[in-house]
Amino acid sequence: MREVVLDRHEGEVDYQPNENGPWLTRLLAELEAGSGTIGVLGGLHGELAALDPNDLTDLDDLGVGAASGTFNDLSKLGTDHVQYIPWMQASYVMAANKEALEYLPEGADIDALSYDELIAWAANVHEATGQPKFGFPAGPKGLKHRFFQGYLYPSYTDGVVRTFASDEAVTAWEKFRELWEHTNPASTNFSFLQEQLLSEDVWIAFDHTSRLAQAFNERPDDFIAFPAPAGPAGRGFMPVLAGVAIPSTAPEVDAAKALVTYLMEPETQIATLRATNFFPVVDVELPADLPPSVQAAGGAIAKMSAAPDANPGLLPAGLGDAGGDFNRVFVDTFERIVLARQDIRRVLDDQKRRLEAIMNESGASCWAPDAPSDGPCPVE
Repeated sequence: MREVVLDRHEGEVDYQPNENGPWLTRLLAELEAGSGTIGVLGGLHGELAALDPNDLTDLDDLGVGAASGTFNDLSKLGTDHVQYIPWMQASYVMAANKEALEYLPEGADIDALSYDELIAWAANVHEATGQPKFGFPAGPKGLKHRFFQGYLYPSYTDGVVRTFASDEAVTAWEKFRELWEHTNPASTNFSFLQEQLLSEDVWIAFDHTSRLAQAFNERPDDFIAFPAPAGPAGRGFMPVLAGVAIPSTAPEVDAAKALVTYLMEPETQIATLRATNFFPVVDVELPADLPPSVQAAGGAIAKMSAAPDANPGLLPAGLGDAGGDFNRVFVDTFERIVLARQDIRRVLDDQKRRLEAIMNESGASCWAPDAPSDGPCPVE
C-alpha cells in the first residue's frame, strides 16, 4: 500500500493497517471524544455498515463511485447520501475449458447466462463427451456454502435468511438438483477447481478467483472466465466489497476527500490490484503485464458487478462465533437435498428452525439482499 498504491499521492499519508477490533475501538474512542486523528477509514462493507451513518461524512459532493449502481446504492448504508465510496472487490466466478464453448445452447451469451442455460450447457457437454463435466467445490475444504449464500439464493429468492424456506428457495434447490445431474460426482472431494480444470476432469466450474488462478496461469489460452448465471431475481453474486469513508471527526476533511478521490483514479485502482489482489470497482483497461489469472478474473468480475441485473449477496455479518454454525446450515441442506435426495420442503422446514435459533442467539440483523431488520434477521 505505501510503496505501490500511495506513492503518487501529492499529500502525505500515514497508512496504518489494523485488525478489525483495534480499528473499531480507536474509531469509537475518537467519535466519543468528538475529535480525532483518523482522516480516512478503509474497511469491508460489513465493517462500515456496522457504523452509525451520523458518524460518517456525507460524500455526495465527491462525484466519484463504482461502475456498479448496486455498489453505489450499498454505499449509502440505507440513507439518502453516500456514506462511503466503494473501493475494491474480490469475488467468485465461473470458468470453462474453451472446448466446452461449442456446446453452449443456441443464442446463449456466456457473459449473461441464466441458470437454465448453464444447466442446458452442462447437459450438452455431458451428452457429447459421455461424462458429467461440471465441477463444484463440494469437498471438505470447498467453498460450497458461499455459492448457496451469495449466488443461488439471491438469484432465486432475492434473499438468504428471510427467504431461506420460501417457495422460491424450493425452486432454487430443484434447479441445483438438475445441475447436479451433470456434475462430476467426484465433486464431493473437490476443493480447488483449478486442479480439475487442468486435469480436464471438469470443463465448467465455479470457484473463488484465487482457487482458479493456477489453471489460467499455467494454460492461459485454454480457459475462459465469465460471470455467474442469473435467476428470476437477478444475477446473484458475492462481492467481497471494501470501501473508504471519512469519519465525522476527521481533522482535515479536504485532504481526506483528496485522498479518497485519488484512490478511485483508474491508475490507482490498477496499482491497488497489483498490491492486494483486490479488483477495481471502476471501469479500467487492465494492463497486459498482469498475470493471466488476474486479467481473466478481473474481466469476469467487472462484467458481473456492472451487469444490469446484478444482485449481490454480501458476506454474512454480525454472526460472531456463530458464523460456522450458519455455514453448516447451508452445507447440511445441500447434503440432505442434493446428495441424499430428501424432500426439499421437509428439509427446508427442518433447517429453518436451526437458522432461526442461530439468528436469534447471535442477534445479527439482515444484510443484502435481504431487507433490513430491526434486531435479529427473521427467517420468514
